[in-house]
Amino acid sequence: MNSMQTFPVFDLGQFETASAARKKALGREVDHICRSTGFLAVKNHGVPQAVIDAAWSKAKAFFDLPPAEKQRSKAPYKGYPYGYLGPELEALAKSHNVDTPPDLKESFNGGPLRVPPGIKDPEALAFCYAETIWPAEPEGFVEAWKAYYAALEDLALRIMRVFATALDLPETYFDAFLDAPISALRALNYPEQHVAPKPGQIRAGAHTDYGSLTILLPQPGSRGLQIVTPSGEWAEVPPIPGAFVINIGDLMARWTNDRWVSTVHRVVNPPAEEGGKDRRQSMAFFHQPNWDAEITVLGACLREGETPKYEPVRSGPYLMGKFKATTK
Repeated sequence: MNSMQTFPVFDLGQFETASAARKKALGREVDHICRSTGFLAVKNHGVPQAVIDAAWSKAKAFFDLPPAEKQRSKAPYKGYPYGYLGPELEALAKSHNVDTPPDLKESFNGGPLRVPPGIKDPEALAFCYAETIWPAEPEGFVEAWKAYYAALEDLALRIMRVFATALDLPETYFDAFLDAPISALRALNYPEQHVAPKPGQIRAGAHTDYGSLTILLPQPGSRGLQIVTPSGEWAEVPPIPGAFVINIGDLMARWTNDRWVSTVHRVVNPPAEEGGKDRRQSMAFFHQPNWDAEITVLGACLREGETPKYEPVRSGPYLMGKFKATTK
């Protein structure tokens, strides 16, 4: 297993203040990264540190609660997308048709902060616009969560403008697909492992993400997140101080006709010699275009005379199908 010693870091603030010519040059760098692994760190992102710290500390305080207290905000039935999801209730590898024991993690999940006017689709209302089951404790959790969600929704739009530039599209090309996104925020806790895992059981099974992009806030100094490199080896993704880790999802790969890659990744267990004492936390924002957005292979990603690999799909139903494959 290799470590990514030269993990790419992109300066978003530099891009946003650059000349048109410089933006194109920076876009070409992002295009190269997204063709290779689709993983990069973004620094100078503009999300206030106070917003990040508040969301992180409230998530940690929630996971520190007794199990019975956390269960008070559990998802009410199998397949419900939001609220608390307890340990060993999800197996992400199933999304790639690999049967494994359930993942050694727990999570709290929340969806869009508002339902846009005019949304009538019953599937949309029952799935991505379902009510988040908020916990009563810790105090201030809901406010910190909503502030972080709103900041990450804005950040995702700005990154999508980088992506548009990288694909030789107008910078605001994707904006029309993102005026009512159906993104989800997930706080994850990987508890200390006091019992040996089952064979093949890890913290998060090998999977790809489903949407346009993911914005990950890793725990400083944490280990365990690994990606498959173009050569087929597992490589550790290092947490970069002050930066988010960004990766391409399946929908974005589809949108680009696989010009960009949605890379398989996983979270492995702490070393056995350390006795499983390495608790790990992260927060992942899964960005997804509007429910009704029609995702058609971009003409900019087709060579002359080339036929798209994929038929058009609607963003929401596509996401719902992916989600249902991973819950027990």
